[in-house]
Amino acid sequence: MHLIHSIILGLVEGITEFLPVSSTAHLIIASRILHLADSEFLKSFEIVIQFGAILAVVVLYLKKILSSRTLWMRVLAGFVPTAVIGYVLYHFIKKFLIGNIVVVAAALVIGGIVLVIFELFETHKSRNNLSPNLVGKSLEEISFKDALVVGTIQSLAVIPGVSRSAATIVGGRMIGISRSAIVEFSFLLGVPVIAGAAVLDLVKTPIAFSGHEWLMLAVGTIVSFIVAILAIKTFLTFIKNHSFAAFGWYRIVLGILVFLLLR
Repeated sequence: MHLIHSIILGLVEGITEFLPVSSTAHLIIASRILHLADSEFLKSFEIVIQFGAILAVVVLYLKKILSSRTLWMRVLAGFVPTAVIGYVLYHFIKKFLIGNIVVVAAALVIGGIVLVIFELFETHKSRNNLSPNLVGKSLEEISFKDALVVGTIQSLAVIPGVSRSAATIVGGRMIGISRSAIVEFSFLLGVPVIAGAAVLDLVKTPIAFSGHEWLMLAVGTIVSFIVAILAIKTFLTFIKNHSFAAFGWYRIVLGILVFLLLR
């Protein structure tokens, strides 16, 4: 891996981490396009640079993080299901799922179909003068039970291509959380989930990174941090007046192209 590869993958991670399109899938696809060897380091790189994206959430939401202990207790409750499943299935995920382009393509298409159908119901609510952005529980009203349900649905994202953001958003809307609230909760929930995944991988990876590899990790993480800050602000503005259907159709088209061209 060269410096330009690290920068490109950092850009991809920062842009896609909080969109319902699966950052892991995009990193795998980008790695294939860049002809990077499917090594243990590359798999670790794709996991660890996500840490930059969650640092962006910490910076943007620091005031809210420090002001509400109960909110963070609910975030941690939502983290538990994913933490357990991720820990138990870690070796299976890394050996058979990460880097599997067929799994990525299938997950992109299926997730895209779910998003499109989901938006049909959301559009129906809007036609009845019920704004999905406002109707439902606010961020402060999310209960521990809600957090556990969302966290359980989020655990599907251990499959590359599913998208943690998409899973939490759809799951949250299904149990009555407002669109804006579940998007922000998804951002916050990503902090322990992604940090935990990065730390677990660094601990369990049986290889010692070289100085060059540590440099690549640092560059990718910094780039993803800077880009993620801009992506989060843009996404929050976007959801106020737009549906997620476009992301669904994008996933379907991308999944088909990936299956046809990269498998």
